[in-house]
Amino acid sequence: MNLQNKIVLITGAAGNLGRAAAEAFACQGATLALADYSADGLDHIQADGLKVRVDLTEEKSVQAMVDQAIVGCGRIDVLANIAGGFVMGPMLHETDAKDWEFMMNLNARSVFYSCKAVIPHMLKQAGGRVINVSARAANQVKGRMGPYCASKAAVLTLTESLAAEHRHNNINVNCILPGTIDTPQNRADMPDADFDQWVPPPALADVIVFLASDAARCVTGAAIPVYGRS
Repeated sequence: MNLQNKIVLITGAAGNLGRAAAEAFACQGATLALADYSADGLDHIQADGLKVRVDLTEEKSVQAMVDQAIVGCGRIDVLANIAGGFVMGPMLHETDAKDWEFMMNLNARSVFYSCKAVIPHMLKQAGGRVINVSARAANQVKGRMGPYCASKAAVLTLTESLAAEHRHNNINVNCILPGTIDTPQNRADMPDADFDQWVPPPALADVIVFLASDAARCVTGAAIPVYGRS
């Protein structure tokens, strides 16, 4: 899955999955534009690349991120929308509007703004790949997770809609559906769980790299489960 001469923009690059994806893409020879809200987090990313601070919930900030990536790297061949998060909540009728907005902004609005800013460039260059991160919770909904499940379901639907819009434009749009990801945060929150059943970030990164590669040239509109053993 050689990605030499490919420019990859990764959002949420300072997170656990973002760092794993950056390393996986770098191993395949890609040139990276690494974006995150945390300036300190960007400084600690091991992979080389253009580093851009961004607020993915603000459209102007996202457009500035894309403009900086285009100026610095020349183009964007792959958009990996990895930024996102999870917060367990109360019952839906006890959920504050601000908590609903937080999940929708972090997980869904961020994908909308990034795709809106990047796809016009992909149309001009006659091709590209977009990989979004939804979640198993988009299809397997649980209680006390309403805002999270709804936001990840929105990512899944946006992926399918974008794939349908650009199926004849050489722009492939897919998403992955991770199960529980094996991160330090999840281990701390669920200390009694069997961590061996969870999905390691490098395993998810391998799927993301596959979707960006020529091996997935005929794959678009897919939602790929990556559940581990759980």
